[in-house]
Amino acid sequence: MKTLMVFDFDHTVVDDNSDTWVVRCLPGQTLPDSIKNSYRKGHWTEFMGRVMNYIGDQEVSPDRVRNVMETIPFTAGMTDLLTFISQNKNTIDCIVISDSNTMFIDWILCAAGLKAAVDRVFTNPAKVNELGYVEVQCYHSHECDRCPVNLCKKKVLELYLSEQSGGGVEYERIFYVGDGGNDLCPTSCLRGHDVVMPRKGYTLEKLLAKLEGQEDNTTLRARVLAWSSGTDILQELKASMQS
Repeated sequence: MKTLMVFDFDHTVVDDNSDTWVVRCLPGQTLPDSIKNSYRKGHWTEFMGRVMNYIGDQEVSPDRVRNVMETIPFTAGMTDLLTFISQNKNTIDCIVISDSNTMFIDWILCAAGLKAAVDRVFTNPAKVNELGYVEVQCYHSHECDRCPVNLCKKKVLELYLSEQSGGGVEYERIFYVGDGGNDLCPTSCLRGHDVVMPRKGYTLEKLLAKLEGQEDNTTLRARVLAWSSGTDILQELKASMQS
């Protein structure tokens, strides 16, 4: 029986937001107000499409974008945690579910030599189009009214678990590691012996505390354990493998 590690990416694996970090590739490292003010709640991926178009219009090459993305800092202890996971692939599966995009995540993990740690990445598809611009599309559509229009992480996790189960893989324990509001939805499909790990001081921790405080809480069964570095997660992972 394997362990499954599920990670969010921005402010979890990396210590910043990859989608806002990309602005550093612009000569003035800032966006015009017309683009900044065009964001609508729940429609982040469409907004990022406009950001990447603007970056392309400024004749910033995909190679320049990549070089900048490769400088984003990892959260403390995360590289050690991912290295441990990559050394224990016979007992640990690891997936990333993120509202970033395939190119950013791939570039960042490859530059750090950590691609081998992650089995699958579920995120918005990105490619370099015929104009030489990075183009981002929505991951999927869904019926969940709690999540951004382009990504319901619960739907992704449920589909992954059902595919794995169909292939004969069941997980003894699932660790879900995240920080944001869009990480709340998938925690409802975790079981009593699974662990949800919110980053200390971030939105997910506050939302889970609210849920735990409700007398009629039926959605959260997993144990909640907050973390502030990858070292905290690694200790918990090692302890669970020995128990």
